Amino acid sequence: MKSAVETLNPTRVRLTVEVPFEELKPSLDAAYKKINQQVTVPGFRKGKVPARVIDQRFGRGAVLEEAVNDALPKLYQEAVNEGELNPLGQPEVDITELKDNELLAFTAEVDVRPTIEIPDYSGIEVTVDAVEVTDEDVEESVRQLRERFASTTVVERAAAEGDVVKVDLEAKVDGEVLEDGVAKGIDYVIGSGELLDGIDEAVTGLEAGGSATFTSELKGGSAAGREAEVKVDVTSVSARELPELDDDFAQMASEFDTIEELRADTRKRLEQMKKYDQATQAQEKVLDALISLVEVPIPEKLLQDEINTRKHNLVNHQLPQLGMDLAAYLRMQDKSEEEFEAELKEQAEKGIRTQFILDELVNKEKLNVNQEELTEHLVRRAQSSGMSPDQFAQAIVEGGQVPMLVGEVARGKALALVVDAAKVTDSNGEVVNLEDEEDEAEGGETVEASAESTEEPAKESEEKAQGEEKSEG
Repeated sequence: MKSAVETLNPTRVRLTVEVPFEELKPSLDAAYKKINQQVTVPGFRKGKVPARVIDQRFGRGAVLEEAVNDALPKLYQEAVNEGELNPLGQPEVDITELKDNELLAFTAEVDVRPTIEIPDYSGIEVTVDAVEVTDEDVEESVRQLRERFASTTVVERAAAEGDVVKVDLEAKVDGEVLEDGVAKGIDYVIGSGELLDGIDEAVTGLEAGGSATFTSELKGGSAAGREAEVKVDVTSVSARELPELDDDFAQMASEFDTIEELRADTRKRLEQMKKYDQATQAQEKVLDALISLVEVPIPEKLLQDEINTRKHNLVNHQLPQLGMDLAAYLRMQDKSEEEFEAELKEQAEKGIRTQFILDELVNKEKLNVNQEELTEHLVRRAQSSGMSPDQFAQAIVEGGQVPMLVGEVARGKALALVVDAAKVTDSNGEVVNLEDEEDEAEGGETVEASAESTEEPAKESEEKAQGEEKSEG
């Protein structure tokens, strides 16, 4: 077999392949055998029909077509290996010449991973938020804990801020009650801001049995983003009583004996959360800086496939779980369809660039993933998906997605290298030491957040190319 590679653009090549006919013999034998099992010829036992009889009865062309379709995937893969290519997606195959007992010639156009040059990234500098926990932060966290232990008592008076009201709601748009616009028996803390805008003013001053109507923009459901006329009926009013902020409360609400110990632990916990947020912010900013340094051509078809995948996931999976469609989502986000499509394209491009760059870094730095790292990552992914590690591992293995998981860990390690090499300072001008967050960084969680919805676009395309090619000529 002879093959040649022609570069059409930085992300697409054309393979030209010529195959002497004797190399098709295994596929021809397989074709005769397959046809033998499918046909019945009088005078011959099933599976024992001679090749010459098959040619006479069914035509040599049928045999050649079967043989070529059998041989093409293997021949294509040999040419890819010979050309040291990294294909993305399925090739467009065209048989240019087929001479019986002489020659098979075909071309295959396919998208390929672009050649990427990773520049020196040691000079990257980013600024992140400083880790500062104020007394007000601590008191707000303690207040929220205190709220969780509040008791309620039904009262016979008008509702006021801080009270819990049980309400029935009915929403109308254009004078019609929405199918999903009726809710009954909802407990709402006045002033919490957890329901519709305008409800606080509407229910304040109402006693049990009272009603009011107000206008509000709906936050979810079939009419999300639209103005609705909402009728609210108050069925009960309850006063909330917060526990005293003392040592007894600390012992009831935590493992600590005193309120000061609880406050100290709260401050420590808030500092840890802010340090983690700081490390995540550093990863994201370093990644953005790295992307800006590298020129990454993107195959058009890969980009369009990625855009379609993201849109499909949003429209068919995420939005239905929130009880809304795309039109409602766009109204709520106050975006036009054109703005939405542009944003989707930008996110898809960033996801693909991120994967290409970090994969190249993995190769350049010869990064490997060991079993312990893979297991730790699998456990984290299982937790985020709401599955047990065993269930998640089984789903990954059955879906053939172990290489995808390995890729995620490797890209996380690649990004950690770049972050370690970068200069990270906080908003106070202090150099940030991210070593305490090293384990989180190596887990690749920020990479997942950046590229999660790409679902390994390039990798998926590569896998689809394996052995699926069929003749189009």
